[in-house]
Amino acid sequence: MQSPEEISGTILDPINRRQYPGRVHIRDGRIVGIEESDDVDEGFLLPGFVDAHVHIESSMLVPSQFARLAVRHGTVATVSDPHEIANVLGVPGVEYMLADADRVPLVVAFGAPSCVPATPFESAGAVMGPEDVARLLDDPRIGYLSEMMNYPGVVMGLPDVMAKIQAARDRGKPVDGHCPQLTGDDLVTYINAGISTDHECTTEKEAREKLELGMQIAIREGSAAKNFDALIGLLAEYPGRMMLCSDDKHPDDLVAGHINQLVARAVREGLDLWDVLTAACVTPVRHYGLDVGQMQVGDRADLIRIADVQDFTVSETLIGGQRVSSNGIEQFRVDPPPAVNQFVKPAISKGDFAVRTEGRNLQVIQAIDGAIVSGSVVRPATVRDGMAVADPGRDLLKVAVVNRYLAAPPAVGFIEGFGLKRGAIASSVAHDSHNIIVVGTTDEEMAAAVDALASSGGGISAVDGREVRLLELPVAGLMSTGDGEEVGAKYERLDAFAKELGSQLAAPYMTLSFMALLVIPALKLGDRGLFDVNRFDFVPLFVD
Repeated sequence: MQSPEEISGTILDPINRRQYPGRVHIRDGRIVGIEESDDVDEGFLLPGFVDAHVHIESSMLVPSQFARLAVRHGTVATVSDPHEIANVLGVPGVEYMLADADRVPLVVAFGAPSCVPATPFESAGAVMGPEDVARLLDDPRIGYLSEMMNYPGVVMGLPDVMAKIQAARDRGKPVDGHCPQLTGDDLVTYINAGISTDHECTTEKEAREKLELGMQIAIREGSAAKNFDALIGLLAEYPGRMMLCSDDKHPDDLVAGHINQLVARAVREGLDLWDVLTAACVTPVRHYGLDVGQMQVGDRADLIRIADVQDFTVSETLIGGQRVSSNGIEQFRVDPPPAVNQFVKPAISKGDFAVRTEGRNLQVIQAIDGAIVSGSVVRPATVRDGMAVADPGRDLLKVAVVNRYLAAPPAVGFIEGFGLKRGAIASSVAHDSHNIIVVGTTDEEMAAAVDALASSGGGISAVDGREVRLLELPVAGLMSTGDGEEVGAKYERLDAFAKELGSQLAAPYMTLSFMALLVIPALKLGDRGLFDVNRFDFVPLFVD
């Protein structure tokens, strides 16, 4: 990586809201001077972008491979919650992410996972109590308490939940929020506990209430949950109070772009350039106290060059004064890290997915395209020989969660919205406990899709008759150690295959991964059964 002593262009300074031609002088990785000059290179210079909330694991790439792709798009830092791997491996999983991220120049600000497991109603690979969280928070590389998903526990003041929050507050570290659709007095109680952000808003009304109560709001646009259009209009009203994030970004999407894409969209829609750059470059740095420069004298030299302020294609990225990406090619190399995992191979046959009829009607999960929330609806069962079966003609499919940590029978339910006409798809990326989740049109193909994952130690799979396709994810069943572009290409082919099977969802595997998330309304399926998030309790599959 080169370390230029000077870089010039048209400077975009969101701190002082100024645009001017100038030269930036760099020494020992820091900016030692900025001078106006008429003789500058082409392009615009500005602070690098920050993803204000992301789970790197959802890219299916280890941090070092994620970094290779992210810096190409001008991302210089991420605020990263490692709770996916923590649910599989506990504190050692977080330490694995820290160690791998230390090998690359991207600033990866990790949090201490607050909810491992996310709820007591599912089987995870680890439990992290207040002592574990406090120990992580003592590590200077851990900058905050990750999203507090157990908002009912906060509202009820559960001792373990409050102890984790207090551990962060005692150390002067922010506490991230996660409180979808929470409102009124319960929201006030949640915020007053010391929680300062939320990235789960899906409507302007929801975000406005939280903003008016003092929260910072991250506008999320990822591979599954897409809230940009609903929330971006608030940026003009609350500049300096909003950020941009992806939350979950699949590898093919990361190859195509990152936060730069959201900045370009916002500017094209007529929002003020300085407000947009404040959200993308400044507010997350200030809120989380990141060691990331803002292109001011004395700052670390973390900056990017773009050709124009319309598409925000990044031609050059500097982190700590080193040129880490040039013309879409990263300027550093990393060797694959070792794989770590916890995976008990389940022995599954088609008979394990059989459902004996216990009533005329089913409680059915509704998958919603572009969202991680789900609906809940009652549908008449399709019955053959006394068994409730999938009915692709009605878009009524079976869904099941198989425990990956111990031998246990799968939990089986029904879902609509996936649209599969044949076959099955499965994944060991199943938020947040990451058991195996599978959806399909026949019990035989569901069993084959699960067996492919069981044989490989995790990944994503698709089955059509006897044809089985697989992307192996040997790191905790969540990530590959392979090259980011290759993983992205393999994922893209599997995604296309799922659509060939009939799915109309924009991201079938990402949507599937959230159908087991028991902290996002409304109806979900865990390894122990069907779960109503609004009641926060299990519910029967059959209803009158």
